Amino acid sequence: MKIAIAQINPTIGDLLLNAQKILEAAQRAASSGARLLLTPELSLCGYPPRDLLLNPSFVEAMGITLQNLAQDLPPNLAVLVGTVEPNLEAHISGGKSLFNSIALLESGKVKQVFHKRLLPTYDVFDERRYFEPGLEANYFTLDNFNIGVTICEDLWNDEEFWGKRIYAANPIADLTILGVDLVVNLSASPYTLGKQQLRETMLKHSAVRFQQPIIYANQVGGNDDLIFDGRSFALNRQGETISRARGFDSDLVVVEFDEVQRDLQLGSVEPMYESEDEEIWQALVLGVRDYARKCRFSKVVLGLSGGIDSAIVAAIAAAALGKENVLGVLMPSPYSSEHSISDAVALADNLGIKTNLLPIGELMQGFDQTLGDLFSGTEFGLAEENIQSRIRGNLLMAIANKFGYLLLSTGNKSEMAVGYCTLYGDMNGGLAVIADVPKTRVYSLCQWLNRNKEIIPQNVLTKAPSAELKPGQVDQDSLPPYEILDDILQRLVHNHQSAAQIVAAGHDAVIVDRVIQMVARAEFKRRQAPPGLKITDRAFGTGWRMPIASNWVGVKKAYQTKTTATPNLSLL
Repeated sequence: MKIAIAQINPTIGDLLLNAQKILEAAQRAASSGARLLLTPELSLCGYPPRDLLLNPSFVEAMGITLQNLAQDLPPNLAVLVGTVEPNLEAHISGGKSLFNSIALLESGKVKQVFHKRLLPTYDVFDERRYFEPGLEANYFTLDNFNIGVTICEDLWNDEEFWGKRIYAANPIADLTILGVDLVVNLSASPYTLGKQQLRETMLKHSAVRFQQPIIYANQVGGNDDLIFDGRSFALNRQGETISRARGFDSDLVVVEFDEVQRDLQLGSVEPMYESEDEEIWQALVLGVRDYARKCRFSKVVLGLSGGIDSAIVAAIAAAALGKENVLGVLMPSPYSSEHSISDAVALADNLGIKTNLLPIGELMQGFDQTLGDLFSGTEFGLAEENIQSRIRGNLLMAIANKFGYLLLSTGNKSEMAVGYCTLYGDMNGGLAVIADVPKTRVYSLCQWLNRNKEIIPQNVLTKAPSAELKPGQVDQDSLPPYEILDDILQRLVHNHQSAAQIVAAGHDAVIVDRVIQMVARAEFKRRQAPPGLKITDRAFGTGWRMPIASNWVGVKKAYQTKTTATPNLSLL
């Protein structure tokens, strides 16, 4: 039996487009001789549909689209389609009104419907908000083979692998008891760095433990802040990867189940990425391309400061949308260095993107005159510095509004963490491309990008980072060196370490206390930031749910020292 995996890129809510993609994949699968086609979780509506599911007409339209799709599919091909199914007992039992389901379509009809059993509520997931969990092990019989059906999280509860039980049920174990010949999993698993290795290692353990071949079909594409990497794969009973689809791209792969050996046979295996930087680059390019396309933008604009952050964002945008669709705007002030202009121009020349020069000196003078009486008797400080950033933000938004461009903001994760960014200034934008990329990783990405030829000018890589909002300013006037800051942030944000643990790892107690306070106080800024593409397991996005107004003593007095540090909250 040949089984095809349709690794499709759905657009959330576009039922007809998604159904057409499934149909086209089905036609290709049938031409290859496949008997069964797998599509991702909620493939008909796209994942995650979020509160679209609260609209009864949306759910009704999905059911109609599913029925029509069943009639259009090629004969002799069974297709598993991700959809939602009303919970008809909800009004009696008090449960949620929908199931997250997989429908088996064959011979023009919906033959069976299977419900997701394990519903995640951590990080970006909030499935208990919408769905009732299924209670039964799911399988169907096709050509005398019993095929177990699981949906995404259903595979993530092998207590032997994790060393603990996360949910009460283990759907793979239940299917093994039922004697299935093969387990398929239909997923919409968001990308984070290193997640593919985790998926394959985890499912290898399950395949060996339960002596079950497993086929894993994953969604691909960018949906809001989430990126789905695809990389669907299949494992035989020995836990060997016998097939892997492309990463960050739509694909159709076919694997064969041998009737005699009752196992999957070796097929095409796409190689893993050579480096983390290459993997992150592919993710960010896909994220920008799909965010722009699915929000109906064809061109983007961004500020080019001559710094490393705007340089990598410009490079990503050019790769995602084409150099002809990227506009870089240079907005020097009297405090800008000569190399801020020359480096930005050199970058634009290397990328082949268009630029526009808009000096802001006269605009700054206008603000000074208007605010002169009110500000008289005060010293130059943060308010004046931030006016420059807000002038630039206004100019960029004006260009975006005038020409219908998507404005890309260029702040990195290190800055977002500690609030080293300006509300209504450099935080302006429709998408924060590198908001989940620490500063040290930005340098690493640029060096990877330059591996064959210079794209990011060398001076951008070697000069000290600076916002250039006052004479001689560098980032380290306000922040610890980035290699120190990023390690503290990794321990605090990702590893949930206490201040004492971070200090025990070798960091200065005063710096640790200062960084923790800055992270806490910057929460109101992050709440007003544009969506940022998620590439780590702890991003400042939909999965980050910290209170803004809080006074937790563990943050306020995270580490008791005799020396108290006053947080520098510059660029407020």
